[in-house]
Amino acid sequence: MQTAVSHPGKVRRYLSLIKFSHTIFALPFAFIGFTIGTLELVRQGTGQVFQWPLLVKMLLCMVFARSAAMAFNRYLDRRFDALNPRTAMREIPAGAISPRSALVFTIINCLLFIATTYTINTACFSLSFVALFVVLFYSYTKRFTALCHLVLGVGLSLSPIGAYLAVTGHFALFPLLFSFAVLTWVAGFDIIYALQDEEFDRSQKLHSIPAALGVRNALYVSSLLHVLSAAFVIWAGIEGSMHLIYWTGAAFYAALLVYQHMLVKPNDLSKVGMAFANTNGIASVVFAVFTIAALLLA
Repeated sequence: MQTAVSHPGKVRRYLSLIKFSHTIFALPFAFIGFTIGTLELVRQGTGQVFQWPLLVKMLLCMVFARSAAMAFNRYLDRRFDALNPRTAMREIPAGAISPRSALVFTIINCLLFIATTYTINTACFSLSFVALFVVLFYSYTKRFTALCHLVLGVGLSLSPIGAYLAVTGHFALFPLLFSFAVLTWVAGFDIIYALQDEEFDRSQKLHSIPAALGVRNALYVSSLLHVLSAAFVIWAGIEGSMHLIYWTGAAFYAALLVYQHMLVKPNDLSKVGMAFANTNGIASVVFAVFTIAALLLA
């Protein structure tokens, strides 16, 4: 059995399997958590201005955990993906990657994630098993609860607090507020993404907010979650006494949350892809750039 990623074609297939481009959602928030932790140690006089090795380890943790989660999701959902016209050409149902290879890929990334956290600090290593449980458990949730979107949000929300923990070894409210912002933001846009599969989910007895409440009510729930995300961003700005630059980024972030809800209507889902990928990707990157600039100027 060949499970190694041994040539460019196979590399592309695995990158597609895990939707590597979607790393852009949570990664900018991890940089925020890393920056907050680094500046805290600098102010305390106990840390270096910048620690490249630690940053690399943090990035590796992000890649390994997300790769494991996505590959496992594709492995577990392979039967449903094959039945759904929207997902039938994904790598496993299309035969580009075997289920066994995807499972081995998942296990390898889990082990690499745990090994990397071991080299960071005791807190990260101890909590690595909890983090893996959360991101892997998400793949089961559509089978029994419409709250699956919130579980996905919890998984991605570990990015800022996890990066902060990697630097400092302890928890704090300030980076946690960014985690709560990520949780509600991700859950909200995942509901929008799930609108595409409302009828399919019902036919297969899968659970989601759109399948449970319908398109219009699902959009109301998504809107509420995004209002909460903006509220956590505002709370973080107040808690951190942030520079005006932060508030500029926060305003841009909130504007893009509103914009994606303007793109998607109950009777027109043609722009779900733009709302999901483009708008949210831009929102996370721009907000992180403004936030990190504000932190450095504080």
